[in-house]
Amino acid sequence: MAVRKELPEYTVPSLTLEDGGKVAAILQGRLHALNDLALTLKHIHWNVVGPHFIAVHEMIDPQVDAVREMVDSTAERIATLGVPPRGTPGAIVAERTWEDYSLGRASTIAHLGALDEVYRGVIADHRQAAADTEDLDTVTNDLLVGHLRDLELFHWFVRAHLESSGGELSTSGATTEAGAARKAEAAAKKEA
Repeated sequence: MAVRKELPEYTVPSLTLEDGGKVAAILQGRLHALNDLALTLKHIHWNVVGPHFIAVHEMIDPQVDAVREMVDSTAERIATLGVPPRGTPGAIVAERTWEDYSLGRASTIAHLGALDEVYRGVIADHRQAAADTEDLDTVTNDLLVGHLRDLELFHWFVRAHLESSGGELSTSGATTEAGAARKAEAAAKKEA
């Protein structure tokens, strides 16, 4: 889906209205992704079962809290740029470019495998947004880079559960959440 651009009536000093609108549109996409990520993380938190349940269950909650803070700072930056942020479920569903998270109740390793794929997508798109704002708005770029620092750390936490002692990821080569979940479970069964 094409990015919906709104021309603000005002924006921050030193940005043109066009650039303010462009930056806000980039951030709106990130707002949808971060809102979706927070909900997905909470869904995983509620639906993991099996060995390592408590470790994964408790690992996810701080990630939810941090991502919710990213949501708030992103929405506030959009508003600062003079554009009303859209954070309703309908807006997320209508404007997202990805499929809904596909796992329900599943093993910890299956959810972590799927979450590896989720984080890969969110981080890649966040990096692109940071690159797209680098020359437009240093404040927004700094915000996105700060988010990336935390998102990449959380991704490492997830991948630590999926990595062999030889450094191989059990999800290597997967391109979907379901595929990553299957590969992670197969590797776990093989090791057991």
